[in-house]
Amino acid sequence: MTVWNFDLKKRKTTKLVDGLNSIDLSFDGSKMLFEQKTKWFITSTDKPPKPGEGVLKMDGMEVYTTPRAEWKQEYDEVWRIERDFFYDPHFHGLNLPQAEAFYKPYVANLGSRADLTYLFEEMTGNVTVGHMFVRGGTDFPPPKPEGVGLLGADYTIANGRYQFARIFNGENWNPQLHAPLTQPGVNVKQGEYLLAVNGRELHATDNIYSFFLETAGKQTVLKVGPNPDGTGSRQVTVVPVPNEYALRNLAWIEANRRKVDELSGGKLAYVYLPNTAGAGYSNFNRYYFAQVGKQGAVLDERFNTGGDLADYIIDYLKRPAMSRVATREGQDYTEPIDAIFGPKAMIINQFAGSGGDAMPWYFRKAGIGPLVGMKTWGGLVGIGGYPVLMDGGGITAPRWAIYGLNGHWEVENHGIPPDDEVNLDPKLVREGHDPQLEKAVEVVMEMLKKNPPKQFPRPPYPNYHQTFPSR
Repeated sequence: MTVWNFDLKKRKTTKLVDGLNSIDLSFDGSKMLFEQKTKWFITSTDKPPKPGEGVLKMDGMEVYTTPRAEWKQEYDEVWRIERDFFYDPHFHGLNLPQAEAFYKPYVANLGSRADLTYLFEEMTGNVTVGHMFVRGGTDFPPPKPEGVGLLGADYTIANGRYQFARIFNGENWNPQLHAPLTQPGVNVKQGEYLLAVNGRELHATDNIYSFFLETAGKQTVLKVGPNPDGTGSRQVTVVPVPNEYALRNLAWIEANRRKVDELSGGKLAYVYLPNTAGAGYSNFNRYYFAQVGKQGAVLDERFNTGGDLADYIIDYLKRPAMSRVATREGQDYTEPIDAIFGPKAMIINQFAGSGGDAMPWYFRKAGIGPLVGMKTWGGLVGIGGYPVLMDGGGITAPRWAIYGLNGHWEVENHGIPPDDEVNLDPKLVREGHDPQLEKAVEVVMEMLKKNPPKQFPRPPYPNYHQTFPSR
């Protein structure tokens, strides 16, 4: 954040300080407490502080607490938060004062903050709502993590060595999808051997990850080659990543897209929606609009972690064809141009919820197409904006409840059932199949067969001068 001072008399703005994480003002506005990077400062608000001015020496600060007194206060505070923020003033029928009194005797016998967290989970579970989340406090310093660098690869054991079985490509222009082995100049190939790391010989009897301790984000020298005995080997310098999730997730998405393209003969688009927040909108914009020439689409929202109510996505999925456009150059095209007009289906599962409940609910309400897979989680009372507990822990009190236009709570504690129920059979998955994806393609292709793409005839060019007068 950047903080500015505006003088009401002079009508002039002066920048005070930037790069802030947080800020608070004294009651009279003359002083400000702010956090910049990892340091805290107190300075006046009438002029920009000089470098290092007002820094607070926090290194020697210690806070002594009485845990049992904290836990008692936090117990009372959690019930106050539920009382004041929960969307239903009747608390789903729970007698809140009675529940508070029932569980209170346990507080005196708690032995740790973990016990208190467990008590919170047990007692607030009686409210019977999906987004009732409990977060533990920080009453002791967390241990320093030992980061392990990763190469974005799968390995197999062969000839007493580690062999690259699969290399993930990523997107090397995207910092979030940095793939160590596919950077320019790093010509490692599937089937080659990883022979040494930073000069240490690696064999099949070694734990490969122990060789990559504290290498994430740092240049690391690998010895790789086509032969297990090291002949023909070479050295390459890579920068391992701390986490491979994004690389593996992208590989899964792209494999699904290619599978849908293959099964449909190129007729169907595939769009994966990981959530209904930033990543979900980015994925939709990237994959949907890049495939607007397709005749139909499979939307995949399995494992959707929620976020917002994705009415934007629903609006674009249901756009009808409005007109055709003819020009002297090229083929005629349909307006709106950023739409897929053919049949669509959405894949859902039990690991999708919150905004991932709302999206298939809206998808069905809008009449866009069928749902394939398993019933969603069933949690659609939103959360946000609660006081933090004394030790940094927290509790939610779901406060934004969504109900249908017919006057019923349709989703919370129910979930959205599919039109075609298909489970992920572990045997089929191990054999390389995705039964839910394959069924969705089958359903959309059948719909496409019954309702092929509409053909819009171009009218003859108008002739406004059939009898042009002679001179």
